[in-house]
Amino acid sequence: MIGKVTPDDLAAHVFTHTGAESDAVVQGPAYGEDAAAIDLGGQLLVVSSDPISLAIDRVGTLGINVSCNDVAASGGDPRWLTATIHLPGDADANAIERITGQLDEAAREIGVAIVGGHSEYDPGRSRPLLGLTCLGTADRFVATGGAKPGDHVLLTKGAAIEGTAILATDFRERLSAVPDAVLDRAEDFYSDISVIDDALAVREYATAMHDPTEGGLIDGLLELAVASDVEVSIDREAIPIREETETICEAAGVDPLRIFGSGALVAAVPEASLEAALDALDEAGVAAADIGEVRETNEPRLVLDGEIHDEPVRDDLYALWE
Repeated sequence: MIGKVTPDDLAAHVFTHTGAESDAVVQGPAYGEDAAAIDLGGQLLVVSSDPISLAIDRVGTLGINVSCNDVAASGGDPRWLTATIHLPGDADANAIERITGQLDEAAREIGVAIVGGHSEYDPGRSRPLLGLTCLGTADRFVATGGAKPGDHVLLTKGAAIEGTAILATDFRERLSAVPDAVLDRAEDFYSDISVIDDALAVREYATAMHDPTEGGLIDGLLELAVASDVEVSIDREAIPIREETETICEAAGVDPLRIFGSGALVAAVPEASLEAALDALDEAGVAAADIGEVRETNEPRLVLDGEIHDEPVRDDLYALWE
């Protein structure tokens, strides 16, 4: 088995075991919510934890950005981070330097301080495992579950940015039919993984924001729908997909809407704020598209060109790692 724990198992075995109660908790564990919010008295502390266990080539770069993205997508400003590194038993000093060098470079680019963590060798591992916790501050927490009927759904940058970069690096040898120039451009997508600028531009207008990761855009939109108890109706043709992504996904036999989607931000925005939100993103230099709308429903779900999704999907990249 590989991938996230199912929503039913989360509800039965995870969300029922959350330790002592605290009045300071504004947002605790919930399906679709990637960050917690804690009231410190006048300011919110936003906290998110993420593992990176499958990608190898740029694991440190991905780890920093994925963890910080969840804080940003919740309305926070990422500020501090801890990193736990589990290395294969045969890892040498070069492997350690490569990972920590990536962590350092990515954290400096974002402006986040790595303030602690843990490192160890694990003979049972064949690839590195990183566990990262990002902490940030916010004036207003923007939940995944805040979307309202009538909202428009915005998507920044495009689908499958993270997945395309992973394919172009970890699976490059399998993509011999793809021109090297296309793969080189796709590898540069790692520089687009952060959604901090995206979230900063749109958060004052958004009722909900979410960072699609595992399961891609389909799973990310479904999580927003379920968390908000709404129907999210999407026009597939409106979803921006980069040419490199289309070429590489076709060669790899994967759906660009069903592979790791970091680099894109989903935001639900009221119609009255739509123009202002799009203008703010444009001024920030962030490409964005209006891809659908939020509707009232008795059964939360994603509707993609009439096709109903009400259960999480399995990320298409998993089959390539197995």
